[in-house]
Amino acid sequence: MSTRFTRALLRLPGENFAAGITSSAEGAPLLARALEQHRRYAAALAACGLATTTLAADPRYPDGTFVEDTAIVTPKGAIITRPGAAARAGETEVIAAALAAQYRSLGRIVAPGTVDGGDVCETDEGVLIGVTARTNEAGARQLADWLGDLGYGATLVDIRAVPGLLHLKTGISYLGDGRLAVAAGLPKLAALARYEPVTLAPEEGYAANCIRVNDRVLVAAGYPRFAAALAKLGYDPLPLEMSEFRKMDGGLSCLSLRF
Repeated sequence: MSTRFTRALLRLPGENFAAGITSSAEGAPLLARALEQHRRYAAALAACGLATTTLAADPRYPDGTFVEDTAIVTPKGAIITRPGAAARAGETEVIAAALAAQYRSLGRIVAPGTVDGGDVCETDEGVLIGVTARTNEAGARQLADWLGDLGYGATLVDIRAVPGLLHLKTGISYLGDGRLAVAAGLPKLAALARYEPVTLAPEEGYAANCIRVNDRVLVAAGYPRFAAALAKLGYDPLPLEMSEFRKMDGGLSCLSLRF
């Protein structure tokens, strides 16, 4: 994978983390356990060579720990999104302030467009932008145009008809080397045909949301078949407990902005 990450931006889950948006039936997250899992996640990024900045929680935004949805960061520029859930709109301002120290100017997704960062999958061949209930077509096209101005190719991937996918990266993740981790049952999509799929077993679908961070692949703990498949392909998986974030429809990529 060509991009070498050196920094990451995170945000702590707050006291009202359990009040966030979720479709899960796994019960309320335990805050103390979520904080410990978040601490270990930050430590894993540091072990991969990233300098991490962790922002304080804001009780106005119980979903605020899922910072990935608030911005798209690239080596050439960053853009602040317009999250598709109205309750999350205010989360972007503190992220914009934090990123302003790293980027001379920030783009903005504007109405009527909506974009969640969880729908944006960067690959070595271009950027895949999911069109979903959270990222509408207007927002996806704004983002594609902005990326095009920076020299990045972008492809829209409409997955609105695919059940069970909140975001594009709920079902796929880029592993580098032209490979995608792909959840079982994801239909064959023309936009993904150029990538070699590493297909997960149906019972391990949650682990499809993983992140390649320099020389490691961070994976959710508890999915041994996927971890073994990655190791067989020559990757170095780093398992992390994610139980409390799974209860809130969150995954590994959701918890940081990496640049």
